[in-house]
Amino acid sequence: MKYDYQTADPMLYMRLKAYSKEMKKFATEAESILWEYLRAKQLGKTFKRQHIIGDYIADFVCLESGLIVELDGGYHQLPEQQINDELRTEWLEKHGFRVIRFKNEELLTNIDHCLEIIKASL
Repeated sequence: MKYDYQTADPMLYMRLKAYSKEMKKFATEAESILWEYLRAKQLGKTFKRQHIIGDYIADFVCLESGLIVELDGGYHQLPEQQINDELRTEWLEKHGFRVIRFKNEELLTNIDHCLEIIKASL
């Protein structure tokens, strides 16, 4: 399986890389909390955050398991964003990944439940 620049459109890769770095710097509260649980193999697997796959940036990905974890803020409720999310998930699944999504509020109010779903998905 190819990752990063190997699957990204070369014309977009540098923009995606810069955007990925920016998103790491300005993570949401939910992303910061989840990263504390996923980093350093705390769930037994290595996760990367804001990782480029194709022309997309995954919030969190375990390449070994092919698992992507996405956290959705309020704008993901907009109809056009829901369509974009569906197309993105479809593309990622076609390329061998499983995608699970949590709303930010869900993660913030029930982290244990979210972690159990992630563990079961690994």
